[in-house]
Amino acid sequence: MRVGVLTGGGDCPGLNAVIRAVVRKGIEVHDWEIVGFKNGWQGPISGDSRPLGLDDVEDILTRGGTILRSSRTNPYKIDGGVDAIKATMAAQHIDALVAIGGEDTLGVAKRLTDDGIGVVGVPKTIDNDLGATDYTFGFDTAVSIATEAIDRLHTTAESHHRALVVEVMGRHAGWIALHSGLAGGASVILTPEREFSVDQVVKWVERRFEREYAPIIVVAEGALPAGGRESLLNGEKDAFGHVRLGGIGTWLAEEIAERTGKESRAVVLGHVQRGGTPTAYDRVLATRFGLHAVDAVADGDFGVMVALKGTDIVRVKLSEATAELKTVPTERYEEAEVFFG
Repeated sequence: MRVGVLTGGGDCPGLNAVIRAVVRKGIEVHDWEIVGFKNGWQGPISGDSRPLGLDDVEDILTRGGTILRSSRTNPYKIDGGVDAIKATMAAQHIDALVAIGGEDTLGVAKRLTDDGIGVVGVPKTIDNDLGATDYTFGFDTAVSIATEAIDRLHTTAESHHRALVVEVMGRHAGWIALHSGLAGGASVILTPEREFSVDQVVKWVERRFEREYAPIIVVAEGALPAGGRESLLNGEKDAFGHVRLGGIGTWLAEEIAERTGKESRAVVLGHVQRGGTPTAYDRVLATRFGLHAVDAVADGDFGVMVALKGTDIVRVKLSEATAELKTVPTERYEEAEVFFG
């Protein structure tokens, strides 16, 4: 049996751990041939691939990024894209695909399964916003990086008695902001799920200053002021129709400075959140996902995604996994509000 594997969407700590697990178990348990397709869905469209043997994955467990590289290619937006994938699989004698990615990559996987291609999905996103799984790998690493940054910013904020606004990733879901803000002792946490009042944020900031502490405000890139719009860095869209976001942190820091008369600075963590070596938790979770994806392929159970439920790895339909984003529920946000101001 020949099995292809690819990584799509944004890079994420733990991708290489999944690849390693697929290769190790595929070869050593099932005696399969494993083929890595390069640059996400672009690989099977163009036929750009490489064989993956045991030596190729020997030292990749701790490496961030992906040895197969990635892209945001959408074969359903390319004329003949799906037919090209089918032709590649036939020419290279690929019996099944393991697709590692987030909502967009797995949405394509679901449609390809409907079109007769055997695909098993592995959930990957630092935003932790995929439905049907408790956690995605990459999230723990992103939160750890953001929390360390907040810890460091506390000391410089206190030294200069200034407010610091920390912008973290999170287009439609505020999980990174919520977890890193709670872990880092933020004075305010702002997420895309709930529009915020600038007046209320200013009150929390002033309360913090009155107690002789410097406030740290953690804001997700997709957070919106009441009656406001998403802060667009530019008008460009990717192949899945997503507009690039950014700038809410800088805007909010300027508003705070103007309304309080206190010095306020913005720090945008950006892509540093998804770079570098994965945490131990993400290495283990990604490895388990890879092992169970191989089991699904061996069972011929296509159109599924491996998922974490409690401490168990289970299979869920790709249609269920991509039906809706998992956002921060009201009760979780209300827990954090106790610490605002």
